[in-house]
Amino acid sequence: MSKGRLEAFSDGVIAVIITIMVLELRAPRGAEFAALLPLGHNFMSYVLSFIFLGIYWNNHHHLFQAVQKVNGPILWANLHLLFWLSLIPFVTAWMGENGFAPLPVALYGADLLLSGAAYFILVHALIAHHGKKSILAAAIGDDFKGKVSVVLYLTAIPFAFFVAWVSFCLYILVAMMWLIPDQRIETVLNK
Repeated sequence: MSKGRLEAFSDGVIAVIITIMVLELRAPRGAEFAALLPLGHNFMSYVLSFIFLGIYWNNHHHLFQAVQKVNGPILWANLHLLFWLSLIPFVTAWMGENGFAPLPVALYGADLLLSGAAYFILVHALIAHHGKKSILAAAIGDDFKGKVSVVLYLTAIPFAFFVAWVSFCLYILVAMMWLIPDQRIETVLNK
């Protein structure tokens, strides 16, 4: 079956996730600059989560440029990814509202880890469907950044219970690694 509906549905879900997340931000009661200061944690959480969602949307777009068709397992793998992404507004709000307390920071990292795992499953479902000699398989290669991301998440999650801001910094590091769109697929497609 064609990939168009999957791409359109995924784009819509990610747009709704971002909308829900921004609606969680509440305007301060005061009209002076000082009234914004208590919202610092919420805003930092929102910015990081917005960046992560943008990274997933961008890489999802690139991923589906390298495939021609989808099947049932791919549809389910994509829904699995969207499930974990749909929890980002919850963990973002919880982490921000509680000033980066250890458990919310750890749960935020767990959601990022599970989102990454779901993306990995989606990629491998696509490769299984298109073949190990497909354009996508060639483009993905050994997925070094994906492996490093997992290591950083697995380090950050337990570390949140000792020094939560270090975990938050590790999440920022992962986002910085992925901020530049994944060029592997574009490079292979342009050949």
